[in-house]
Amino acid sequence: MVNAAWLRRGLVLAALLGSAGCSTQLVSLNEGPREYVATDYENVLRSWTRTEHLFALSELDNFLTATATFESWDFRWAYVVRYAQDYRLTIEQRQKLLEKTLEETRQRHQFFVAIFGGERKYNDLSTPNSAWIVRLIDDTGNETAPEEIVAIAKPNALERTYFPYNTVWRQAFRIRFPRATADGKPTISPSARWFGLRFAGAQGNSELVWQINEEAEPIDPAELEQGAARPPRPKGGQL
Repeated sequence: MVNAAWLRRGLVLAALLGSAGCSTQLVSLNEGPREYVATDYENVLRSWTRTEHLFALSELDNFLTATATFESWDFRWAYVVRYAQDYRLTIEQRQKLLEKTLEETRQRHQFFVAIFGGERKYNDLSTPNSAWIVRLIDDTGNETAPEEIVAIAKPNALERTYFPYNTVWRQAFRIRFPRATADGKPTISPSARWFGLRFAGAQGNSELVWQINEEAEPIDPAELEQGAARPPRPKGGQL
């Protein structure tokens, strides 16, 4: 029988090797209409998802592996297109869902997060005795505490399918941050070159970083209402 400690160390080593040589994918925070189809969802999910590992290299022990998807304007557009296809929504239903979910991005920054490592009972980010605190950060020095952390005790089929890294071994959360501080300062600066999540605790800290594509052209605000009202492009003649 394989010793559990050796198995854990093997998984840590595999994660270290797997993370080597990964290229950084740039993202754009621009709003505006998208031309996604349902099959685009997996690629969009990958572009908005980051994973980092916090190890004790001397023992090859995994303190924390955190994977997070930033539920941006761009991500949510692709999500709704996939959801509408899966659940066969009407054009009207799809439009209402799209308008609702895009409006949420103007209220807060939301991340879907799944973690594992260390002692499971201390990995509940929603409790005061969690081993980790989470902050939204950017390269201009902004550091923001969550306004809400919701533990997803029993992920449903939708959450398992749309966030496939959320396996039975992980604990899942939705973490929400304000878009602006009490004095109106954006929590992700318009001049930021990157933003991210920092997990910090007694065993160390780890950062998941999204590099911003500074060359992306801003979208004309007049297009926003038109884009939200426009049905996503069908594929193969299907609505």
